[in-house]
Amino acid sequence: MKIHIASDHAGYEMKNFLKYSLLDMGHTVTDYGPKESNPTDDYPDFIIPCAQAVVNDPGSFGIIVGGSGEGEQIVANKIDGVRAIEYYGKNLDIVSFGRDHNDANIIALGQRFMTNDEALEAVELFIETPFSNEERHIRRIEKVEKYEEQH
Repeated sequence: MKIHIASDHAGYEMKNFLKYSLLDMGHTVTDYGPKESNPTDDYPDFIIPCAQAVVNDPGSFGIIVGGSGEGEQIVANKIDGVRAIEYYGKNLDIVSFGRDHNDANIIALGQRFMTNDEALEAVELFIETPFSNEERHIRRIEKVEKYEEQH
């Protein structure tokens, strides 16, 4: 599986844990930064290129990590073709619904709200859960795509 990954300083440690875990599992991982933890960095500088790469690489997935994951999810969803969901921990149904119902292609995680192992469990579920291809879900995604094209 091809995976694009990025964070800000607040998600730096979890991003690196996930990157190396995924590489050990045999996935291809491209890291969009940061290359070091710098408390003055700005997450859009790393998240935007990562999200663009997911859109330009059909069938790939993105993982974005911050302190909460909220800003990261917001900026990723500004990129046409991105369907980013956020996971805080506790209920993995959110992850499977995001893939099964919405064909999400990016998962945003908050390092302050979960352990590395919990994040890895969510990421594994995210990349292993297929989109259902149910007509109602396809119809809804097509409406979003049409809106993106028109606006």
